[in-house]
Order: sequence, then structure tokens, then C-alpha cells
Amino acid sequence: MIATLGNSLGSVVNYYLGLKGEIYLVEKNYIKESSLSKSKKIFSKYGSYSLLLSWVPIIGDPITLIAGVFKYDFKKFLILVTLAKFGRYLFLLVGYSYFVAD
Repeated sequence: MIATLGNSLGSVVNYYLGLKGEIYLVEKNYIKESSLSKSKKIFSKYGSYSLLLSWVPIIGDPITLIAGVFKYDFKKFLILVTLAKFGRYLFLLVGYSYFVAD
């Protein structure tokens, strides 16, 4: 539960950065305009379904950032991201219990 909470709070920070800092991030070249456009296209096509992939290590952070850029409903964002993060740790716990622990 603590890992889920911490990971979800990290996603909330990404959401806030996207919400408040899109122009700044592009101007300072922290994010390329082409990457931002590509991410926006994917998010606009799949929307909330893409937030369920926020648990994936490499693509999860950009997805949560783009949700902030699009000003996606924060309550829905928080629910979907928390479910995704919880599912990740539940999967790891069940896998550990089944395969490693006797």
C-alpha cells in the first residue's frame, strides 16, 4: 500500500508539471515539441485507457505528464493511476507468493 501511495504521488507530481509547465518544458528543451505532439495524439485517441498503462516503467511518466497537459479530470486521473499502480504491486506480490515463497 505504501509503494502504491508513493508511486501515485509521483504521478500526481507529473500531472502537475504537465498542467502548469508545458510551455516552460518545451522552451527549456526538457521535452521536444515532436515528442509532445506524438504523446498528445496517443492520449487524445486512447484517453483514460492509456492511464491504465501508467504502471509501466518507461512510458508511465510521460502518460501522466500528458494527462496534465490535457487538463484531464483530476479525480478520474487519480482513480485510474492508483488502480494501475495498485495492480502492479498486487501482481508482484502474488507472483512472489506463488513462485518464490513456499
